[in-house]
Amino acid sequence: MALSGLQIQKLLPKKTDCLKECGSNTCLAFAMKLAAKKANLSECPYASDEAKQILGAASEPPVKGVSIGGASAGEETVLYRHEKTFVNQTLLAVNIDDAAGDADKVLNSIKNYKLERVGEVLALSAVAITQKGDGKAFLDLAAKVLQVTGLPLIIRAKDISSAESVAKLAKGTKSVIANITADNMSEMKRIAEENNCALAVTADTIDGITAITEKLKAEGFNDLLTEFKTNSLAEAFQTNAVARTAAIKGSVKTVGYATLKFIDSGNQMQDTVLAINEMLKYGGVCVLPSFDAAQLVSLMTLRQNIYTDPQKPIQVEPKIYPIGEPGRNSAVFVTTNFSLTYFLVSGEIENSGISAWLVIPECEGMSVLTAWAAGKFSGAHIAKFIKECGLEDMVDARVLVIPGYVSQISGELEESLPGWKVIVGPQEAADIETFVKQTILKG
Repeated sequence: MALSGLQIQKLLPKKTDCLKECGSNTCLAFAMKLAAKKANLSECPYASDEAKQILGAASEPPVKGVSIGGASAGEETVLYRHEKTFVNQTLLAVNIDDAAGDADKVLNSIKNYKLERVGEVLALSAVAITQKGDGKAFLDLAAKVLQVTGLPLIIRAKDISSAESVAKLAKGTKSVIANITADNMSEMKRIAEENNCALAVTADTIDGITAITEKLKAEGFNDLLTEFKTNSLAEAFQTNAVARTAAIKGSVKTVGYATLKFIDSGNQMQDTVLAINEMLKYGGVCVLPSFDAAQLVSLMTLRQNIYTDPQKPIQVEPKIYPIGEPGRNSAVFVTTNFSLTYFLVSGEIENSGISAWLVIPECEGMSVLTAWAAGKFSGAHIAKFIKECGLEDMVDARVLVIPGYVSQISGELEESLPGWKVIVGPQEAADIETFVKQTILKG
């Protein structure tokens, strides 16, 4: 149950001579931050052990976080991104069976797969291995996966012995042991504790899963994921939504864990739809049945859009960027520091075949029209940035191309930059190449 600021204040030490190390002026102000989950109890050096125990449990995110390799899943506090933000994106993994004949090819594809988009490198987070044969073949596959990819494992073994052998091999990688049931949870808990693994628990019903998570947590093991058994897209959507709502709105701790979902419908299009559902509706880890670069491009692009923090747009550093090998007579373009805008514009300038300077003023990561409406992309603002960044000492040509959507700032910009000629460019980045051929190269 969430505690109010006043309830939290009563648990804080009654110390009148503290030096405000927590960063707040009063204990009440700090307590209000704790209640809003905008501060950590560790920031108060005088908190008692009793307070740490009570408040630690109360301040735990409704959906507990779990580490998988160098990534994390869970740790969520809201149902909808605009309420605050989503913390950890759905992790994507690919499954390989120990009977697969093309394991080497698939593993090398996984290792080499990197998608760079708007300045962020996107890649797979784990490799799931499924046991079809004997324990030796399964262990050999695990060793090969670890050696080639260096990624953590999601271990889906047929028996406890095979799971233990692979877990020992993967010790230190923060791997996951899947398919934990009421029958094997005691032994699997021991294996997970000894090898620093997380456990993904499953049962035929949500109640069956909560019974396992409740027991494991009571025994002191809480690095858990939940693996719901669903038979359709609608059922998967509903189950994930019910569990997240119960965890966040109802404070039901027994379902407050990241989910693990193995996808294999037998149809790639359907697999893609199921994976999209996981990303849209709270999936923690989504395991695809095979490696397909085209499928991953679509999923990772969508995931990046969903999990961009609405309070912190992806942005690039405000500065002058050289496109190609610009000189003193090269054209100068300007746009905002919203990452997607920057990469689209810079890419289209490069595609046009010319070298140019791209001026990126500070716009707090807003798009062109949004920044203009907020007063962050005015003629005076751009002129001030150009003068301060030293561009005028770098170029002899005094031609500046502005986005077509803000043509109205051209007059103000020319007044603020004496000696410069302002040209209104195209509204869409895709038209830059044509604009360059018809205006810049002919001019």
